[in-house]
Amino acid sequence: MKFQCEKYVLDAAVSTASRAAAAKSPVTALEGLLLEASVEGGVRITGYDLKKGIYTDIPADVSKAGSVVLAAKIFGEIVRKLPDGIVTVVSDDNNKTHINCGKADYDIMGSDAMDYPELPDMDEHTVDIIARQDVLGRMIRETNFAVSDNESRPIYTGELMECAEGRLTMVALDGYRLALRREAVESCSAESVSVIVPGSALSDVEKLCTSEDGSVRMSVGIRHVCFRLNDTTLISRKLEGEFLNYKKTVPTEFALRLKAARTDLIRCADRVSLIIDDRTKNPLRCQFGNGNLNITSATPLGRAEDNCLIEGDGKDTVVGFNNSYLLQALKAAPADRLLININNGNSPCVLQSEDENDSFVYMILPVRLRAGE
Repeated sequence: MKFQCEKYVLDAAVSTASRAAAAKSPVTALEGLLLEASVEGGVRITGYDLKKGIYTDIPADVSKAGSVVLAAKIFGEIVRKLPDGIVTVVSDDNNKTHINCGKADYDIMGSDAMDYPELPDMDEHTVDIIARQDVLGRMIRETNFAVSDNESRPIYTGELMECAEGRLTMVALDGYRLALRREAVESCSAESVSVIVPGSALSDVEKLCTSEDGSVRMSVGIRHVCFRLNDTTLISRKLEGEFLNYKKTVPTEFALRLKAARTDLIRCADRVSLIIDDRTKNPLRCQFGNGNLNITSATPLGRAEDNCLIEGDGKDTVVGFNNSYLLQALKAAPADRLLININNGNSPCVLQSEDENDSFVYMILPVRLRAGE
């Protein structure tokens, strides 16, 4: 195998595919990247850890077709630190690979491409959803923070994605908060479709959604889901199981409906959170008064207090919040002004846009306050 290409093109492709390479695996080949060069089609670089695979095609001057598997970590470091210019990659029949750019030369040992597992073929019967890259990227970014990291409940380590009536709904939850986003899509090949996609895969998709006017094609098969963006494709296993019925979980009727500027809420909560650390994890004490929100925290480090203007009378209702959960929701909310819906200090708080459109809904469960907090 022998090919030449621009360093920045190769570096970007290697970085992208490396997101799916296994950090450590009993199958050594999975810790590597598969490089496949064809005279007609350029070079394809693939990373795969048996759960998720990413491959990307790059233009290259291929003088000899072939394939080789190179260790993702060392190959990525080499390419990243090469000088700018044309990179030449040559591998022989024994998989010894020579990498050259300018005056920099490397020789590393690769392994046989035959040892690399094949990526799953997408099922013939798939449902295709086409959405704008910038829209899907924002939806992932504004929900993925609520994905659970508790492997004992694997279904919630992913996000529910539902498409119906031309709109895509994404829901993430971890037992303490819920994040929901809705946006219109360009097209959907079925009346409705529902799939649970691992949060780690969606995090990679979000990083790939770099085009403001490009589209992403999402194909939902029987066992896998595939995202195609420009010259890059990500394939992931679906998560199987029963997701929480969010439509019945999120309250719709509230005793108190208050309004506030999102940036004011963030600044106030952020200032009071300065004395909270990971060891104490003391909650924020939020007292919703008439036109005023008083936020306090008390920890072994000291006490902090701040106030924020709100619209409406909260009747001095006191609610305790995990500061991280509250701040993450506030920072992710795609609206300048928020509607804060609460019933009492023991019921969920629901955040949505001030105009009450259903493009996003964030629900946060309260924290029980102890005496003195």
